[in-house]
Amino acid sequence: MEIPPQLKDFKNFLYLAWKQLNLPDPTALQYDIADYMQHGDKRAIVQAFRGCGKSWICSAYVVHQLLLDPSLNILVVSASKTRSDDFSTFTLRLINEMPILQHLKPKDHQRQSKISFDVGPAPASHAPSVKSLGITSQLTGSRADIIVADDIEVANNSATQLMREKLSEQVKEFDAILKPDDTCKVIFLGTPQTEDSIYNKLQERGYKSRIWPAQYITPDYNERTYNGNVAPFCVHSDNKGRSTEPLRFSDVDLAERKISDGSAGYAMQFMLDSRLSDIDKFPLKISDLIVTSIDNEIAPERYVWARDPDLEWDSTVPNVAFAGERYYRPMKVIGEHIPFTGSVLAIDPAGRGKDETGYAVAKMLNGYIYVPAAGGLSGGYSEQTLTALAEMAREHKVNYIITESNFGDGMFNELLKPVLNRIYPVSIEEVRHSTQKEKRIIDTLEPVMAGHKLVIDPDVIKEDYETIQKYPHESQLKYSLFYQMSRLTRERGALTHDDRLDALAIAVNYWVEQLAQDAEVKMRERREDLLNNELQRFQDAYFKSRGRSQAALTW
Repeated sequence: MEIPPQLKDFKNFLYLAWKQLNLPDPTALQYDIADYMQHGDKRAIVQAFRGCGKSWICSAYVVHQLLLDPSLNILVVSASKTRSDDFSTFTLRLINEMPILQHLKPKDHQRQSKISFDVGPAPASHAPSVKSLGITSQLTGSRADIIVADDIEVANNSATQLMREKLSEQVKEFDAILKPDDTCKVIFLGTPQTEDSIYNKLQERGYKSRIWPAQYITPDYNERTYNGNVAPFCVHSDNKGRSTEPLRFSDVDLAERKISDGSAGYAMQFMLDSRLSDIDKFPLKISDLIVTSIDNEIAPERYVWARDPDLEWDSTVPNVAFAGERYYRPMKVIGEHIPFTGSVLAIDPAGRGKDETGYAVAKMLNGYIYVPAAGGLSGGYSEQTLTALAEMAREHKVNYIITESNFGDGMFNELLKPVLNRIYPVSIEEVRHSTQKEKRIIDTLEPVMAGHKLVIDPDVIKEDYETIQKYPHESQLKYSLFYQMSRLTRERGALTHDDRLDALAIAVNYWVEQLAQDAEVKMRERREDLLNNELQRFQDAYFKSRGRSQAALTW
């Protein structure tokens, strides 16, 4: 069939498809998305706000590609099989209903289900013209000229780091599925769920991202927040904050959605700004820390914290947290330098697999918790690891060692005790936890950090970064204490590795409990003092009323 020249432009075809579906004419933004799908990058990520019609546009694009070349094999992959089936069903509907596509209707001897179907002129092939699969389906064995990944990342398959890693491995199959032709392409459609979104990671593999937010932004904001990936259509200084789809989403409507969804939800779903959503999602902020050198014996009575650019640490202190997060020096030191109240060493023994033995030294003074040493040791229960921990206890003159109950029913403590007796005799005790680890860590650290009571030595941050370099490049950050700190959520299994962070939480929790106990003692002493004072006043008043001396009374 001879294709009219004007229909070779996908935007014109999109207009006809919308008319067939009795939809209003495509908007300027929808035309811009359509143009990018047809003429954009071969490995493309189309990120557009919820409700803009990107999936329908892509379905029409699939049909248009088959109109231009019926021999193509197109694979549609979604987070669930149901969603991918809905995509291919809609595609088949367009073919069946549009007069100009009647020659593409499957013939009787061809595949024609919603799961997979052929178009009429397609040559015989093992692969159907259009096939739909869920991302968890068996992808191996499929072949395709075009792969459409429609919303493969959703909340229930990307909530934890382990889930995101699994998803990342699954999409690597696309490289094996895609035919080795220059005309072949992969299009991802979706909305990021986190800063560690697969759409962000894909850019490290050579994919190009194009973003269509619901509101216009400035060129500067585009570069600063989106790395310049926002579609030029949506970048306009004079229209900043106005709707990019005014015919479908008014400024008032968007404002109401922002109130309804909350700033984080709106930022993610409508502005495609995963950075903003992550700021709300991850409660432990490295910017709340006080980063300054810590003496082994003494510390100031009080610090004053401030988020001041002049107090930011430079690149000599490696920063693995989210964009915009910084380490800060104290603004002011108040009082005399006095000895620490005490010092503890917390240890999270290595479990199975690739876990480390996490450790953290925490000292206390006037409600501030000081961390002069923290990190992780590989080697499990080896003599080298046990000796290193004992030497650390001696160096920091700890008064107490706490270990988390792990595998082996106290075996770690029994192995460590003779080493301690030889190097630095000190009390050691095992603690057990019954609550969910992620919630326990956050509940312990968040109030201390938010109150700017956690003081970290910059050498701890430097050493933390240096010690992770021994791990493979793709996984080394996951072992970092401060990466773990900034990425922890309340979701079970939020982190692949959390040994260093868990050890820090155990150490901090020891002093938090001590502070609570001290507060109880002081409250009790204060109540007793008040009671004694009140009794004394009563006695004085009693004897005065009778003109007798209290001293004359013998009790």
